[in-house]
Amino acid sequence: MVAIIETNKLTKYYGKSRGILDVDLTIQEGEIFGFIGPNGAGKSTTIRTLLSLIKKTSGDAKIFGLDCHDHRVEILDQIGYLPSEVFYYDNMKAIDLLKYSASFYKKDCTQKIEDLAQKLELDLNKKIEDMSLGNKKKVGIIQGLLHSPKLIILDEPTSGLDPLIQKKFFDIIQEENKNGATVLFSSHILSEVQKICDRVAIIKEGKIISTQKISDLKDHAYKRVNLVFTNQIVDIEIEGMSDVQVQGNSISFLYKGDCNLLLKKLVQYRLQNIEINEPTLEEIFLHYYI
Repeated sequence: MVAIIETNKLTKYYGKSRGILDVDLTIQEGEIFGFIGPNGAGKSTTIRTLLSLIKKTSGDAKIFGLDCHDHRVEILDQIGYLPSEVFYYDNMKAIDLLKYSASFYKKDCTQKIEDLAQKLELDLNKKIEDMSLGNKKKVGIIQGLLHSPKLIILDEPTSGLDPLIQKKFFDIIQEENKNGATVLFSSHILSEVQKICDRVAIIKEGKIISTQKISDLKDHAYKRVNLVFTNQIVDIEIEGMSDVQVQGNSISFLYKGDCNLLLKKLVQYRLQNIEINEPTLEEIFLHYYI
């Protein structure tokens, strides 16, 4: 497989302050790759360093096999980027702004602009200053996709979008992916990443602490166990349990370990009901920050 993004010990300091430390990422062609972590973890710094919007302190970064700094212009011509916050000339109409953006590419983007605007329910003749935050974000989405880029980089893309438009946005990204685009999707909202990503990297305090398939992240991690006791709840201790929540005669906890051993342990208790479910990705994610 062809690596679209490669970083090796990519590091960025802001003076003495930590940005990112020794970030190693490999994103293959055709992937939708999730990049998750809370605000301030280093997601945007990594992206801006990749795009040479800020200068790295040390390490290496390549996109399409080319050095991100030395071949910046050539690389950016094939990238669609949606920053976490978008700022435009307020007195311009959306259509004029998008036509101006399209003029930098050697292709006719008219039909793509119209198609995306229809899908996102955006009035292209409205001025930017008269738009809501959500509609400004729609303009940003169209601006990032209008030239059908080979690589799409999305930094917190759904902020400001209502749930219906979010769904349409995910549909658009998946369609672009089916048409050959590789996607880097940064978010702190884990349910979003879970919906569309193939693999995910978790970043904590500027360092990558785990890179896994979405399916592996859930299958090889925790189970959410909910127990309802017949009478008063008993004092229960099982190796591998955490995040214990007690309410009335019920107890809920996360369990990491062999489910067969768990069931052998539970047969000694008088239970009215038992549920063992997949935990949410949010619950799994929290345990990387303990």
